[in-house]
Amino acid sequence: MRKVVLFVILGMLLLSPVRAQQAYFADGYHGGIYGHYPMWNTQFMVDKLAQHPEWRIGLEIEPETWDTVMVKEPEAYRNFKAIAGSRRIDWTNPTYAQPYCFNISGESIIRQFQYGMKKVNQHFPDVRFTTYSAEEPCFTSALPQILQQLGFKYAVLKNPDTCWGGYTRAYGGELVNWVGPDGTAMLTVPRYACEEPEENSTWQTKAWNNSSSYLDACFAYGIKNPVGMCYQDAGWKNGPWIGHGDNIHNNSQYVTWTGYIEHISVGQTDDNWRVSQEDMQVSLMWGSQILQRIAQEVRASENNIVTAEKIAAMANIENGYRQPQTEIDEAWRTLMMAQHHDSWIVPYNRLKENRTWAEEITRWTGNTDAIANKIVEEAACSFGSATNNKPLYVRVFNTTGTERDEVVSVELPAGIAANNVAIYNANNEKVESYSDKTIKRRLIFRVKVPSFGYSTYRIGWAESESNYRSGISFDSDGNCIMQNDMYKLIVDRSKGGVIKSLVAKQLGNKEFADAGNSFALGEIRGFFYEEGNFRTSVEAPVKITVLNDNPLETSIRIEGEIASHPYSQVITLKAGQRNIDFRLNIDWKDNVGIGEYRQQDNWRENRRAFYDDRYKLSVLFPTRLSNPQLYKDAPFDVCESRLDNTFYNTWDNIKHTIILHWVDLAEKENDYGLALFSDHTTTYSYGEDFPLALTAQYSGKGLWGPDYKITRPLEMKYALVPHRGKWDEASVSAENANWNERLITTLGNTLPMEDKSFIDIESTGYEITAVTESEGDILIRLFNAEGDDGLKQIRFNFPIAKVEEVDLNGRLLSVPKIEKNQLALSMPRFGLRTLRIKKSNI
Repeated sequence: MRKVVLFVILGMLLLSPVRAQQAYFADGYHGGIYGHYPMWNTQFMVDKLAQHPEWRIGLEIEPETWDTVMVKEPEAYRNFKAIAGSRRIDWTNPTYAQPYCFNISGESIIRQFQYGMKKVNQHFPDVRFTTYSAEEPCFTSALPQILQQLGFKYAVLKNPDTCWGGYTRAYGGELVNWVGPDGTAMLTVPRYACEEPEENSTWQTKAWNNSSSYLDACFAYGIKNPVGMCYQDAGWKNGPWIGHGDNIHNNSQYVTWTGYIEHISVGQTDDNWRVSQEDMQVSLMWGSQILQRIAQEVRASENNIVTAEKIAAMANIENGYRQPQTEIDEAWRTLMMAQHHDSWIVPYNRLKENRTWAEEITRWTGNTDAIANKIVEEAACSFGSATNNKPLYVRVFNTTGTERDEVVSVELPAGIAANNVAIYNANNEKVESYSDKTIKRRLIFRVKVPSFGYSTYRIGWAESESNYRSGISFDSDGNCIMQNDMYKLIVDRSKGGVIKSLVAKQLGNKEFADAGNSFALGEIRGFFYEEGNFRTSVEAPVKITVLNDNPLETSIRIEGEIASHPYSQVITLKAGQRNIDFRLNIDWKDNVGIGEYRQQDNWRENRRAFYDDRYKLSVLFPTRLSNPQLYKDAPFDVCESRLDNTFYNTWDNIKHTIILHWVDLAEKENDYGLALFSDHTTTYSYGEDFPLALTAQYSGKGLWGPDYKITRPLEMKYALVPHRGKWDEASVSAENANWNERLITTLGNTLPMEDKSFIDIESTGYEITAVTESEGDILIRLFNAEGDDGLKQIRFNFPIAKVEEVDLNGRLLSVPKIEKNQLALSMPRFGLRTLRIKKSNI
């Protein structure tokens, strides 16, 4: 009888592994004063923690929230402050505004952490940040390096209860070493390979409530200590999510992420997972007009604020100028709020004074831009300002780490005609210049500016030269032939202004347009589902107008229609510059539906109309390249795509199809490539029998049912860069940095005629992502975007006393040896280094 009982017990253990092993659960709260944080929530957490000693929570609360709690609920604030540093509370995401991370610049991610951690510690000095975790897919491939330099030890790649915007790829078991693009490894809890989507859900994986099916799958996969997760929205009144006391679901044990990794998990692993950006399987309402505008406003502000900081730092080095730190902080604060994940996924939700997230973002980024512009003007004027006399000089600032030879323009004051002046460089040599034909006081001229510095030009009086043979002509069919020293383009008048030929003169006259393709280069195409047809710009002829035709700038405007809606596109070539610039405008007559089909109100369905970008309005770029490989940039990373194609239409099959700044096609066997730049984060399409395409417009139902309508004209900028070699050999990343951080021109009449580089970097592939003045020192952040890991020379062309390498928390890492104001530095590809320069008074 005893043997029978023993066999029965053994059988029960084999059939019910959940009861045989311990399971764990990470509970917590997500939200904040801008998203959702009722004032009673603070005391609620204090009371529930006291009521349930077994409970543990992780926090992802907008740091600015505590400013309001301190004022409105002072007693609850004091009670919470007394336990804020407790081991029962894990502060897992201190970013200032909980950004997604995959959709913004790397420098923005760093500031989100720095400002957020500082704000939390202002309120709760005892809080430490050890493990990164987030409720939504707030991940990007380069996080291990950033987190480690901020003092974090661990990370979590789960977001089981809020996967509306996506999830990470299922991979691995209990722990993995998340290896970033630079080689930094961080011990991480992944979304397990066995962690499947929840049945009948389009926003959860099975880890959201420690169900028996989830735990059974974990034990069967060999995970000894399985853990589930749910970060509740602040304001939910459930308390412990899966029960408390003796009634916790499946006898699970509550843990903080830090406590779980350090004291419960296996603690280490030899599973090194080199995470690709494509392992971030995320999607938003790409192409919708509201999200497009948000992305453009955020991108412009990102460019403006780092440019302002850099020019202010130059002025500090040169003449002691110091920008008010409070203004810089406020500019970053409003930009960071515009990067809030809620602002991108629920832009129609309403906040203060009944304004939507999108409306707030316009206000926030407008504030950032106004402050940045003010700093640029003040810093530039500190070098020598204009008086009541007419300006005699132009100073051109270069905020990137590469020497630049580009065409710029400046608008002269009233009373000075551009065709009556000449430009002279610091050697008193006349520089080629021309007046803009469309803006009479706009002067176009070519400059050479050293890395991270400026060059100065003198305005003199002279008649303009006119012995120029036109770079624009028309053939007998009305097709426009535009060319300069770099390219020859033929624009087809009868077929919507597409580019029927694109010859790169500097690349052996390589033809990039694929005339044999069923699509055309520059074709605008989308599925208008109310008509039930694809409509394209090639259906109607266009009008072509010459805007500028001189050796420095050649530009035309194309005017046509797509599905009866008028559009215009400006194409610009500039002397010596690889980028071919496009500015597209579609003046929609009314709201029309564009996408795969008319999505109804069934927003919980797995299949969704806004996923497959082939049906959205797109600009197509079929190219004559043989078997090319696709690459795309990400924050502090470049991803070699592993996708066969970008096509999907269901929530459980999301693919990473995001263009952050650029994508590039490069031949695997031959030597040619074509890069595409975008002025905002959006998506691209690409696959067999479908060319590279840039998403331009979606119109229809989206997440949670709102109708993402067309309410204004479409306006967007993009650029093409034909090149030789792979993206790194062709310096695509540096080219894009220059495209985003444009040369800044200022007028003055007390400027010395000189050129100067403050930081001269050996031709390495390094980028200068940030330069700031901090308490009298200069902080310089370098990113190895395209170089190798060998020693590179960096020269500082101003007196320095000492250089320190610091981490992102400002902690000293090393003191590099300096010889003759020069240091040798090495870092791996995609590595980050921050240098603190202590200036010399000599």
